[in-house]
Amino acid sequence: MKHRFISKRYWRDLATPMGKVDQLAKTYDDVIDLSLGDPDLTTDSQIIESAFQDALSGHTHYTDFRGDPELRQAISKLYEEDHHLSVNDQEIMVTASGCLAMYLCLEAILDDGDEVIIHAPYFTPYVQQIELARGVPVVLDTLESEGFQINVARLEKLITPQTKAIVINTPNNPSGACFSRKTLEAIGELAIKKDLLILSDEIYGAYSFSEPFTPMMSIPGLKERTLTISSFSKDYLMTGWRIGYIVAPDYLIETIQQINENVVFTAPSISQRGALYAIIHRKTIQPPLVSIYQERVAYAVERINQIATWSVLPPNGTFYLWVNIQKTGMSTTDVCDTLLQKAHVLAIPGFAFGSCGEGYIRIACTVTIDQLKEAFDRIDECGCFEK
Repeated sequence: MKHRFISKRYWRDLATPMGKVDQLAKTYDDVIDLSLGDPDLTTDSQIIESAFQDALSGHTHYTDFRGDPELRQAISKLYEEDHHLSVNDQEIMVTASGCLAMYLCLEAILDDGDEVIIHAPYFTPYVQQIELARGVPVVLDTLESEGFQINVARLEKLITPQTKAIVINTPNNPSGACFSRKTLEAIGELAIKKDLLILSDEIYGAYSFSEPFTPMMSIPGLKERTLTISSFSKDYLMTGWRIGYIVAPDYLIETIQQINENVVFTAPSISQRGALYAIIHRKTIQPPLVSIYQERVAYAVERINQIATWSVLPPNGTFYLWVNIQKTGMSTTDVCDTLLQKAHVLAIPGFAFGSCGEGYIRIACTVTIDQLKEAFDRIDECGCFEK
């Protein structure tokens, strides 16, 4: 909307299909919503009860500017126990969500006109977050024929004197790809060769199905040039708690802290206490929930591949499916519109995740298997995607 009182930076329409799903979900009373990645399961009751008791005990005030010291200690211990990585306290910053963590990192490292390479399909906010920090997003398409792995040779061709950083997201939203260690090592060698930073979005670290998750900073030579963004939203089903964290070299954390003091000051204290309980008890909390979503994904893959004009690669991680609908002969938007109107099923058109997403839709397996069955039964019954 153009108005003299609105900054000219926002005069162009910034709306995306991701931002419209809330209203679309209300189109019909019986919509099965497979759009947003908000897990349907409620946060573990023990996390809730622990945070409640901590609130009653007085944890309702500002915390330390970099986060609750106990939580920072637990994060450091997680990396030591699970990944044999040494992370000291000065390298940790707790944030009010993973999204804010990414923006704070970009704000801290970018000068006007610096380029940041992101691989597509990508998490939708990346582009605008880079632009808000006065950077320039540069997109590297990944291909189904390559398993949506990053092609490092094509990545190198995008690097210019203005390139400052590369964003890596594995396990990947929306493709479900997990980058192999060989891919991560090749990216690392390139980052060192070109003296680049890596912003590693590891929001779905718990959902690595095929092999144990590999943090980017565990690759030799990368810890000093990696900013790790993580969150409790998906790994612990705490989306509404809005709590995440950054692990980065201490001089970057110092700058990020100073920026954050002028944005939200500190992350919510009660959310931090819930996160503390979650991380301490992760070995008992995470496995059951990961198993539930992995089972749903496996079921949905089977049903999708039974539709004549649809196909999907079995994902190696996350609870998303990146569905190839090119054989329908329909545009991505038309497929999603047909799904909503004929089957009352809501999905997101692939172009929301970059131009290479045309020909794909994203399905989030964030409903029960019974609801997934109902959704695919409706799709079959409408007969719109058979040839």
